[in-house]
Amino acid sequence: MHAAEITDPPAGPPEEAEPGDIILSARGITVGFGSKIILKDLDLDIRQGEILGFVGGSGTGKSVLMRAILGLVPRRAGRINVFGYDLETATAAQRQSIERRWGVLFQQGALFSSLTVRQNIQLPMREHLKLSQKLMDELASLKLELVGLPQDAGHKYPSELSGGMIKRASLARALALDPDLVFLDEPTSGLDPIGAAAFDMLTESLSRTLGLTVYMVTHDLDSLHSICDRIAVLGQKKVLAIGSIDDMMSNDDPWIKSYFRGERALRRT
Repeated sequence: MHAAEITDPPAGPPEEAEPGDIILSARGITVGFGSKIILKDLDLDIRQGEILGFVGGSGTGKSVLMRAILGLVPRRAGRINVFGYDLETATAAQRQSIERRWGVLFQQGALFSSLTVRQNIQLPMREHLKLSQKLMDELASLKLELVGLPQDAGHKYPSELSGGMIKRASLARALALDPDLVFLDEPTSGLDPIGAAAFDMLTESLSRTLGLTVYMVTHDLDSLHSICDRIAVLGQKKVLAIGSIDDMMSNDDPWIKSYFRGERALRRT
């Protein structure tokens, strides 16, 4: 299917995507609040198996777009196709199938404070699957191990965790249903440089090992340089440019040039 085409959803489950296939296609996305338009006629494609870094100035709508894709913010116009399904016309069963194939890590983790880490990880399992408690406990233990957390962290509450552990616990919950696509909203925000680098390495390892596609909203230049296959830049209410880090470094758009080759960027070299 051509990248610009968005068709009606298939009758059954879509075929498994191959690396490089477009698994999420957004066309003409317009989002606004009251009289203020945040995104207008925005187009974006995400490829199977890639880590896509999504950047832009403060207030340009990076998180708004992610939430619009997830259905948490209403769209005024545009269509989104995920895993072969048009989100506008998908049935309830198809929508549930889509949501089982993606996971989300929100900026502050969004763990439920009244639940233990283990219980937080098991929430998606309870919502979408019918599993015994024993099996859910075993799966939660596997997810803790997958993100590099000790098993005793599962019995703790979010308030007992460090910032880095909260990020990893939130990632474990995002991976609870073995998703194909993971949305990360500012995953290294608030972490020290060592913790941020470790989280980047974890993200890259999981993507390569599990074949995960990662959509990562970030402002972290180190993340963009070290693990992103492509970078999309948001500005003027749409995607200004998309490509590799080398493409960004040679782009002459004033904001892109300032971001990737300005004084702040030069300090990291």
